[in-house]
Amino acid sequence: MTPSPLLLHLFLLISAVSAADIPLGSTLYASDPNSKWSSPNDTFALAFTADPTSSARILVAAITYNNISIWQAGSSTNSSAVLRLLPSGDLQLLPTSSSTTPLWSSATANIGVSAASLEESGNFILKNSSGAALWSTFDHPTDTVVPTQNLNVSHTLSSGIYSFKIQKNGNLTLLWNSTIIYYNSGLNSTMNSNLTNPTLNLQGTGILTLSDPTLATPLDLAYSSDYAEEGVILRFLKLDSDGNLRIYSSAKDSGTTNVRWAAVSDQCQVYGFCGNMGICNYNDTYPVCGCPSENFELMDPNDSRKGCKRKVELLDCPGREAMLQLDHAMFLTYQPELASQVFFVGISPCRLNCLVGPCIASTSLADGSGLCYLKTSEFVSGYHSPAIPSTSFVKVCSPVMPNPSVASASGGTRTRWRLTAWLVVVVVVVTLLGLVAVEGGLWLWCFRNSPKFGGLSAQYALLEYASGAPVQFSYKELLKATKGFKEKLGAGGFGAVYRGVLANRAVAAVKQLEGIEQGEKQFRMEVATISSTHHLNLVRLIGFCSEGRHRLLVYEFMKNGSLDNFLFTSAEQSGKHLNWEHRYNIALGTARGITYLHEECRDCIVHCDIKPENILLDENYHAKVSDFGLAKLVNPKDHRYRTLTSVRGTRGYLAPEWLANLPITSKSDVYSYGMVLLEIVSGRRNFEVSAETTHKKFSVWAYEELEKGNFEAICG
Repeated sequence: MTPSPLLLHLFLLISAVSAADIPLGSTLYASDPNSKWSSPNDTFALAFTADPTSSARILVAAITYNNISIWQAGSSTNSSAVLRLLPSGDLQLLPTSSSTTPLWSSATANIGVSAASLEESGNFILKNSSGAALWSTFDHPTDTVVPTQNLNVSHTLSSGIYSFKIQKNGNLTLLWNSTIIYYNSGLNSTMNSNLTNPTLNLQGTGILTLSDPTLATPLDLAYSSDYAEEGVILRFLKLDSDGNLRIYSSAKDSGTTNVRWAAVSDQCQVYGFCGNMGICNYNDTYPVCGCPSENFELMDPNDSRKGCKRKVELLDCPGREAMLQLDHAMFLTYQPELASQVFFVGISPCRLNCLVGPCIASTSLADGSGLCYLKTSEFVSGYHSPAIPSTSFVKVCSPVMPNPSVASASGGTRTRWRLTAWLVVVVVVVTLLGLVAVEGGLWLWCFRNSPKFGGLSAQYALLEYASGAPVQFSYKELLKATKGFKEKLGAGGFGAVYRGVLANRAVAAVKQLEGIEQGEKQFRMEVATISSTHHLNLVRLIGFCSEGRHRLLVYEFMKNGSLDNFLFTSAEQSGKHLNWEHRYNIALGTARGITYLHEECRDCIVHCDIKPENILLDENYHAKVSDFGLAKLVNPKDHRYRTLTSVRGTRGYLAPEWLANLPITSKSDVYSYGMVLLEIVSGRRNFEVSAETTHKKFSVWAYEELEKGNFEAICG
């Protein structure tokens, strides 16, 4: 008798379920690469695998997906280890098969465990005879959370010295050494105090949500950049060994992972990332670690993240301490040390107080606030960037050595000669500077009322411009440069732009910002971010003005103006039409500029208003994107996935997610660029309606013509 398909299917289903059950007494051997416990569809496996954090032959007992670990039992071990489900119901990691002292245990002996199973969700459970879970990996996470796994206030993710917890008020916190809170993000509303049992969950679609009995629906906290994309994709939340919390995605059978969101957008702001006394900096878009100066050396020459140590300890040079100055640097200060180490003094007192006191380093904010942070702990974490408006000091033994170092000389005589030469040079230079200062002071006093004197500050400020730093102009200087804002070049969503001539006779574009609500400090920080963003296809920021209520930006002048003047011309302006070579180069240059903003600069910037008016052309018709950074900054590779919630942009170029009130990512700029590309090809506004387009928007009509293969109609 042939069994019916239904009975056969039922038999296979029961067989699959029973095959997933792991009986008491079962053992996994690290020495056997084929020894594993799998989920019913082989999506997940529990086995010994190579430790991804070590280059040596070290193994971990881990649950994996595509060889990606999502949970591990205990710490690293070797090929002699076994993972055994004892008859008592205790799951133990043992150093050898004959050992009775476990390296790790589930602590579930004699509580009624009758079997184990690895579920298709990735959850490994120990269950009783009725199938109820008595212990599970989802309730005992290590460093990763997967979809359907809930993380509540009793759970902690750990990775080395870093940990991640959800607080009772729903805030997500990252901690160094269980003490320093370097990331604290949450609801920021009165809703926090009403939560009773907040639970964090990563949806399969890539959305990180917070639920609570007091909430009608879960709240969205973060979005994976590929959220809602279809396909067999595992997304998981992982606390990495570098202290950052990230959402990853991995397509089935690909064996690769991609970062889709990061909690800390700037990796250098992770406390302790470069170890004790280490200074974090950026090489292109990647963080690198180094020491403050040649007074220090790496703890481990093979791993700069392990920090630095003084070549001569402070205890060995009593009375010979000195302060090493680090410009554009800060020593990270977070809770709980923040409250007890803040003082309101200037830069010099900040340095002196640290020198004569018990502190080992200090940071003085160079923003006029007078804030000084004194570091008395034995562990300090540094960050250097041209955009940081602060000066830091480190206590060292004299003499203070520069960084980077001068090439080393051999022999004690040569060393002494070099030191003597340095002293002679310093004395001569200081003397000359003193004479120059006296003469300059007399000259300024004598000519202080000269009509030419008003333009001098701008001329000297342009020396800063030559070095790439943003120049601070006074409002009076820009008023004079623009002749009272007489020649208007254009206007946009952030304000009007005027032609100006600076004191060195360079032509510039001066933008008067409107609706800017940031305070002085925040405005300067954003200016620093914009000015540190350099690319051939981005309009360069020369300087700024922040004086009273006035907020102005000074950009390089673009001779040919904006792209719209060439695309949408009237008959009498037909001479301004672009040839196809120019159009191609403009499209390519614009794409390169946008790509740099999204993927190549340290802080990913979503422009939010890509349109022909914001694409400027130089004398050679090279395209440069303008107005970037005036919208809200978002996270990249590895910091690129913060989202925007308030609508910005221009009709005709807004991506659909604006209208649907969905999170805004860099993809919205890509949509806007697509509309601009259509306009570059056609020379017509994408939202234009005419009889020729059968009274449809041009973009809709163009799509229909494209479907018909009628390309010539689109190109006109």
